[in-house]
Amino acid sequence: LCSNNNPYASFGATLARDEEQNLWSTPHDVTHTEADDDRVLYNMIVVRNQLDKDSEEWQKLNYDIYTLRQTRKEVRSRWKHILEDLGFQKEADSLLSVTKLSIISDSQNMGKARDILLKLSEETNIFPTSWELSERYLFVVDRLIALDAADEFFKMASVVYPKRASGERVDDGQKAPQ
Repeated sequence: LCSNNNPYASFGATLARDEEQNLWSTPHDVTHTEADDDRVLYNMIVVRNQLDKDSEEWQKLNYDIYTLRQTRKEVRSRWKHILEDLGFQKEADSLLSVTKLSIISDSQNMGKARDILLKLSEETNIFPTSWELSERYLFVVDRLIALDAADEFFKMASVVYPKRASGERVDDGQKAPQ
């Protein structure tokens, strides 16, 4: 009854395996790096897969994995929004695409890229407060420096995602006008 000649027999298994390999937000996303935050997520997935699906631990880990992916997706969306506002509508996805093969365009820009990324983290709300800086965005800032758009990106991020006092809460619909 079962034939090994069916080319579609393992299709579902392949999709499930690809989904587990996905460390960012969408299936078949090859843009993830093997940075620390990727390893944390990967380890969470491995531990979750070793647990019974009906267990409370599995449900908690599954929720944590989902939450982390959603947070990453939200941060990427914020960056894309600013890039598009700066006129990079067609280039936004490629500017945000970071793979294991990505390199820093100019080693002399590394210090400046780190400074800008740290400044974005400290002086804007583009990253959630619990976010640990991702190496992925160091590559993006390096690309912006090469395009001479890093300072404009920071200014736009400061306007669109201003830093709030710790107790102050603002809904997404109340962001600063552009």
